[in-house]
Amino acid sequence: MAAARKSATRLVKVVDECVAIRCAVGDGLLREEVWQDAAGKLARYNLAFVNHHLCPRDHGRVLGYDTAHGFLHRHFAGKVEALEPASYSEILERFLAEVENLRQQTKL
Repeated sequence: MAAARKSATRLVKVVDECVAIRCAVGDGLLREEVWQDAAGKLARYNLAFVNHHLCPRDHGRVLGYDTAHGFLHRHFAGKVEALEPASYSEILERFLAEVENLRQQTKL
């Protein structure tokens, strides 16, 4: 008797952007990646602000929000905290507001 197999859900990356931004301590990067499932529903995302001058830990990731491990979590200066579920638009707005503030920082 053949074992039942789960069909793998194929995700399609619909956003893959990386933009250089000026910061008080040197240039940084904003990264946005978004994947959708076959029905066009948002399935996963990754937002990251990278600046090695501001945060040498975690490969320079100062701030990040992602759902890579099946739940929403926030990275900040090498630390990770789980968050309550929220819409992607709410998280993106929060992320961009935090980045705008962090761009002015000279140290964490």
